[in-house]
Amino acid sequence: MRLDLLDIRKRYGEHVALDGVTLSLPEMRTLALMGPSGGGKSTLLRIIAGLEIPDAGSLALDGDTVQSDEEYLLPYRRRIGVVFQSFNLFPHLTALGNISLPLEKVHGYSPDDAATYAMQLLSRFQLAGHALKIPAHLSGGQKQRVAIARAVAIKPRLLLFDEPTSALDPEMTVEVLDLISELRSEGRPILIVTHEIGFARKVADQVVFIDGGRVLEYGDAAGLFESPETPEMRGFLDKVLRY
Repeated sequence: MRLDLLDIRKRYGEHVALDGVTLSLPEMRTLALMGPSGGGKSTLLRIIAGLEIPDAGSLALDGDTVQSDEEYLLPYRRRIGVVFQSFNLFPHLTALGNISLPLEKVHGYSPDDAATYAMQLLSRFQLAGHALKIPAHLSGGQKQRVAIARAVAIKPRLLLFDEPTSALDPEMTVEVLDLISELRSEGRPILIVTHEIGFARKVADQVVFIDGGRVLEYGDAAGLFESPETPEMRGFLDKVLRY
């Protein structure tokens, strides 16, 4: 997938979240967005997802410029799978319903077809035995796997993960990272915001380092982790890898 960002800007009141982000990746595969908290990573992810509209600049996927009007964004969002750190599951629906209901209401599946497909995904992600449980009765790792199954169910052109393990304990973190690694091995275009440096080293093909709302470095993951060019990225890696 080709990703092009040109002078993307976004502010919330006095806070400048993105300050002229420009980036061109002719072949985006598994891309890790990294940088200190508050640097603009999640804002950029939400703009790519069509959930936020930039104040200025342009975004294109595979050469198609993303428009800012709702008539364009509604079908666009239907093709982007997003997994949030807080799961964002419907609390009153079962795991099965959290996957099948969007397939019915948004993607035109019949109730029977939606339920059948949802069960196939739950089985694949080792969740079949939890299909009729509501989120309150699931562990954090199980909730996140349901959220990932829901994102995969729509057959997205791009999968986005916003700090998918930040609310999980270490054992559950491994479960979710293993699942993302499996999806990556299928060749799906993936963009992930993460502080899991070891995981990013293992699965990311490309890395974008964002600080202060600007892209300071990007390129091949192995090269950037071995020899970061900017003092900001060197300092960031020194801090997160210290212990």
